[in-house]
Parts: sequence; structure tokens; C-alpha cells
Amino acid sequence: QVQVAEFGGGSVQAGGSLRLSCAASQFTYSHSCMGWFRQAPGKEREGVAAIGAGGVTPLYADSVKGRFTISRDGKNTVYLQMNSLKPEDTGMYYCAADSSTYWCGGSWYSVARYNYWGQGTQVTVSS
Repeated sequence: QVQVAEFGGGSVQAGGSLRLSCAASQFTYSHSCMGWFRQAPGKEREGVAAIGAGGVTPLYADSVKGRFTISRDGKNTVYLQMNSLKPEDTGMYYCAADSSTYWCGGSWYSVARYNYWGQGTQVTVSS
């Protein structure tokens, strides 16, 4: 049973925009902290943004503040709007759910706390 699945990756030139979507099972989605992560070749997976249940307190990595926006709807989908993309934003983007809590909090960027992960969607930004 698929709990989390990402959509919307692709290739874009620097300065462009992409919107990623993440569909989660209703049981997982309704009470989970939802996060977006990315992993570039040869690098560790890093937190990009997270949002609590009900859209509470979006959180962002410093590298994407002011350019990326995370949001979630009232059904089962989390979005990541990515503007002013840079080549260093290139990587595999993953959606994840921490179903143990509706609150993301200060450790939102910790890979270990998320218990459901999607397969990832590739984002490539060319200069």
C-alpha cells in the first residue's frame, strides 16, 4: 500500500519554476508532519521544507527561504512551489511523512523521524 507519492519533477533553466505535488493516504496525511527532502549525487539527503497538520507553521532550509513555498490542502496533497531555481537545487526530491505527530517542530529536517517516504522525483536545473 503506497502511503506517499511525488509528482511534478522535471528539467528547467536557472531562474525558472516548478511545482511538486505529494499525494498521501488519508490516514497518513491527516495527522502527520509532512516534509520535502532532496538528495544530490554524492551528497546526503537534506531537509528542504516541512509543514504541520492543518498547514501549521511552514519551515524552510535557509538555502530555499524566499524562493520555495510549502503548502497542503484539506484532502491529501502537499505542494512545493519552487521559484527562482538555481543549478544547486538539482537533485532527487522526496516527500515524507512523520505520522507520529501533527507538529513538525525544531527537528523537522531530521531524516530519521519520518516513517513514510515516496520514491522521489528528479529536478534538474541547468545554468
